[in-house]
Amino acid sequence: MVHAHPTDAAFVRFMEGRGPGALASLGRDPSALDPSAVLRLVDQLSPWFGGPRAWFPLDARGFENVPSRPSLVVSNHSGGTSIPDAWGLGVSWYRHFGASRPIHALAHDMVFALRATAEPFARLGVLRAGRDVARRVLVEHGHDLVVMPGGDLDTWRPHKDRYKVRFSGRMGYARLAITNQVPVVPVAHAGAHDTLVVLTDGRWLARRMRLPQLFRAEVFPVHLSLPFGLAIGPVPHLPPPTTLRYRFCPAVTPPPHEPDAPLDEGDVRAFDAEVRHRMQAALDGLRDATPPLGERLRQRIRRVRAGDQPGV
Repeated sequence: MVHAHPTDAAFVRFMEGRGPGALASLGRDPSALDPSAVLRLVDQLSPWFGGPRAWFPLDARGFENVPSRPSLVVSNHSGGTSIPDAWGLGVSWYRHFGASRPIHALAHDMVFALRATAEPFARLGVLRAGRDVARRVLVEHGHDLVVMPGGDLDTWRPHKDRYKVRFSGRMGYARLAITNQVPVVPVAHAGAHDTLVVLTDGRWLARRMRLPQLFRAEVFPVHLSLPFGLAIGPVPHLPPPTTLRYRFCPAVTPPPHEPDAPLDEGDVRAFDAEVRHRMQAALDGLRDATPPLGERLRQRIRRVRAGDQPGV
């Protein structure tokens, strides 16, 4: 049996308290992942992600850098609440590895505040962010795990910073990797942050509205996006067609650590710095390889006419 743990988001606590406890248990059991459901969804998403003439062409490279499982895949986060980057990463992973190598993802508690999202995401292997459940995935189940440490602060970073890694000092993933002695695979992503223009992340406004206490949210962004034009708050948008590019970097091996020994915070900071350094270097490469907007539009038209699909 999977036991519920308290959350620090008041809204999630309220929603969990409305039922007999079934909601509180969702997103805590890695064995809830249903590989057949994942593969069905990947097939259903083909018109949108990576298929011929897809809305989001996928260009994913560097899978040869992924070591034997379990691995901790760490990516930057882009594209607002619609998270096309996360969907594209998942589709790319399963198209390459298939169901023989399932991967879990850690998500915000808000995903599990409503049954309409909690149940299907649990079947896809999405779990509530937390050290205990992450350890079960990596150690007890021996599965891969993907995390995006920057969270809302990263996915809502201003458009001018779209080619910058923004973890905002969050190093829980580094502690997790060192404690459990699993390699980290940095993944640099570019593309999803071109589907909207974030003017400001609105961190000051989020604090005034007590969003960290109510929803565990650090931002209240202002952005230019479809269909509303000027939008205020973390509302989902309709992303225009964009190539989603991923670069899997060489894995970073954690420093040696004895079980149950206290962590050396210097090792944690150095490990985090190395992961971010590799990710930033790959992101810089994606930025430098980005053609001007006019050329990107011409390339897109040529691909649609030819039915070509790069990188996957």
